[in-house]
Amino acid sequence: MSIQYRDIEFTPVQAGSVFLGTEKGGWMYGSQRPRHEVQCPEFYVMKSVLSQSQLQTLLELDETEIILSGDRLIQICTELSERFESFEYGLDSSKSWEVRCPSEGEWRHAHEQVQLELEAKKIEILADGVSDNYRGAMMDGRPRSFTGIGPMANHRTAIETHPNQKGITALSSAPMDRELSGMVARLVITPVREGEAIRVPLNADFSSNIRGEIFWTFLLGVIPSFAIPIARGMGGYVTSGWANLLFGGLCAGFVTGAFWRPRRPTVSFDEVKNSAPSGRRD
Repeated sequence: MSIQYRDIEFTPVQAGSVFLGTEKGGWMYGSQRPRHEVQCPEFYVMKSVLSQSQLQTLLELDETEIILSGDRLIQICTELSERFESFEYGLDSSKSWEVRCPSEGEWRHAHEQVQLELEAKKIEILADGVSDNYRGAMMDGRPRSFTGIGPMANHRTAIETHPNQKGITALSSAPMDRELSGMVARLVITPVREGEAIRVPLNADFSSNIRGEIFWTFLLGVIPSFAIPIARGMGGYVTSGWANLLFGGLCAGFVTGAFWRPRRPTVSFDEVKNSAPSGRRD
């Protein structure tokens, strides 16, 4: 059953799993790896983003067009969380509940279940900090904090919609230290995760990746580089020009790695939960 809180409708999303990232092995997909499972508890989500009238009410502003900023979004989430009483809505009062933007896992899971409404040319703010890839990502749906240093600390992960094609989205980032036209937000009512987070392992099997890269570089680059002149009856060039053939083969093998390598394994929630903290995953 939906929840009406401060004249905002929140739709229930059943507990379940969603998979983020890709299994593709090419280097161009490195920022989208590893593919991993995120298990979300039951929570509630706005199907549409906050409207101008809702922003005016929540921020107590009379501006004709309110442009979101990080400070305004924090103000909204803080106020709504502090005033939210779970027992008034029949929720489990043994849990602590908060109102905030969804994490990427919650957003994807909700979109699969209830089909969130998306507007073209919009940047929807999520609760996660920005990151280079999914190493260290949360697997229980809680937001991921930014762990680096520098100006990206003032950015958040965002869902950006295609300007023309409906329903097409891409993962991007948005600044939270200034107003940005086209920036929107939706909220979730979600239980606060207690205890230590289940995370995607930080380290891959580096030695295995190196061995695999050497193998595929030779198979797809070096071996064809020598085999082609032999097949064309130019065996003498293999002896005299072996250095050129080796260099060309290495370059060709290197380039293929940008687009194709064998699929990487998916990291499952139970696998990480039941493994030692030092376990390594690719």
